[in-house]
Amino acid sequence: MYTRSLIVGRALFISALGATIGVGHAGAQTPTTEELWEIIQKQQAMIEALQAKVGETEEKIEAAGEMIDQAASGDDDPLHWGGYGELHYNAGDTREIDVHRFVFFTEYEFNDKLRLQSEFEIEHALSGDGNVPNGSAGKPGEVEIEQAFIEWDVGEAQHLYGGVHLVPVGLLNEIHEPPTFFGVERNRVESEIIPTTWWEAGVGANGEIGDGLKYDLFVHSGLQTPVTGTSAFRIRSGRQKVAEASATDPAATGRIQWNGMPGVNLGASLQYQADLTQTADIDGDGRREEIDAWLYTVNADILVNGWGLRALYAEWDIDGGATGIGPSSVGRDDQWGYYIEPSYRFILPNAGANGDAALGIFTRYGKFDSQAGDNTDSEEQQFDVGFNYWLHPDVVIKGDYNQVSVQEGTGADRLNLGIGWQF
Repeated sequence: MYTRSLIVGRALFISALGATIGVGHAGAQTPTTEELWEIIQKQQAMIEALQAKVGETEEKIEAAGEMIDQAASGDDDPLHWGGYGELHYNAGDTREIDVHRFVFFTEYEFNDKLRLQSEFEIEHALSGDGNVPNGSAGKPGEVEIEQAFIEWDVGEAQHLYGGVHLVPVGLLNEIHEPPTFFGVERNRVESEIIPTTWWEAGVGANGEIGDGLKYDLFVHSGLQTPVTGTSAFRIRSGRQKVAEASATDPAATGRIQWNGMPGVNLGASLQYQADLTQTADIDGDGRREEIDAWLYTVNADILVNGWGLRALYAEWDIDGGATGIGPSSVGRDDQWGYYIEPSYRFILPNAGANGDAALGIFTRYGKFDSQAGDNTDSEEQQFDVGFNYWLHPDVVIKGDYNQVSVQEGTGADRLNLGIGWQF
């Protein structure tokens, strides 16, 4: 639009200029051939100078038009941000209210193929040294960088990345914003067997193969579990969080997902840890003992016509180590867990903040054993029932009742309430 108008204007201007020059010489003495040639050269120089000016103006107007269009569409800013948070109240064996977490996401686009993704989180409202108001030593919170990686689009559906990244396992480790799952607290299987939230540093690739089939490959830093005490070889205690993390022995994770049918997402992952202890001298003889480990997971996430089903199984197969001192000595050479979670969602017309509220009800049964390698009765099972009420697709009020038993006949009941959001 800008270019066509300027071309027409330029033609009219040059025509008028030629006519003016012609009139100026009409009443004068007929010039010689040399004088005519000189006049033509001057006119040509003027025309070329004017054309150059017009061309520069066209470019500036076109650039301004593009900037206006980009501003109107909101695509001119390479920096994007968002986040999520949740507040919990727990009653039963404990009575506590807590700002469980508040998270900021940021994305910076260097161009349409290269970007920085990051996630900054504070847990439990306060972090640092010194007493909290209730008199306990030290503030309970943590400040964490859960993600900070460069992502590069090397194809239409193929991506490479490097930096701090969430490990591609399970259902909650990557997608755990409060409106996306049932229950106030995260389930125990994906806290103890898969230590959600779990992030590592490394390089990886992901993409689509076709027909709803996706893949993830990630080579990354590994866990470093304690080798003594009550947390010896406990998976959750092995997270280093990329904080001056020991990197003697790496790990690798691969995952396949299929979502070729609307509302159906199936996945399976495999991980190898070269040494869960990062070269610890377990028996004190001055030599390292490598404790390698494999993690296997399968999961399903289905939502069709309001009916939902989530299910997951995860198991660690860990080298037993030396007799009496390795993982087998505390039963942690075998650790497993599973859960199944049916649900149903009702759309509530003309309800909620914007007339788009929904109510969901669920129940969940799960069991895990982080010391399955011995003969002690160490299984923990959990039964949950509860609801999610979405005031808006990104704002949810939650409530649930759960019963946890460490072994048959003993247990604890708890009522949980919460509010969560994402933006």
